[in-house]
Amino acid sequence: MDDSKKRDIFRLAISIGVCLGVGLLGSIFTTPAIPTWFAGLEKPAFNPPNWLFAPVWTALYVLMGIAFFLVWKKDMGKDRKAYALFEIQLTLNFAWSIVFFGMHSTLGGLVAISLLWVAILLTILRFAKTSKPAAWLLFPYLCWVTFAAILNGYIYALNA
Repeated sequence: MDDSKKRDIFRLAISIGVCLGVGLLGSIFTTPAIPTWFAGLEKPAFNPPNWLFAPVWTALYVLMGIAFFLVWKKDMGKDRKAYALFEIQLTLNFAWSIVFFGMHSTLGGLVAISLLWVAILLTILRFAKTSKPAAWLLFPYLCWVTFAAILNGYIYALNA
């Protein structure tokens, strides 16, 4: 295997690993709150079962990592705004777990997830300038966060 392929495999592993790592860190705040605080909240009828969230988020973090890798591979770090937007959305993703589950704030979570949604959209638009496949790989993430924001809004309204 040539050095270029080895470098790509390393970058892909780093890209996916960082995204999965953020998810793992977020789970530190999420996991303990699910059987306690979250279980006691009133939820809308369309709330998915708890077991569904982990596999969906895992798949989304993998897609995020692949998207980041595609941009990294193609532009080699030139588009600093694309990287900054990606970092911002990843930070907001983590922050939502802290605010919603860690701080037990449904309103704060709604604010955080709204900011996250905007950051994801801006990241998609910026990634599309470098790699259309990378932008499309983030689309399921935007759809899930749209659903999660609606769910968060309903949970806030039902428990305010």
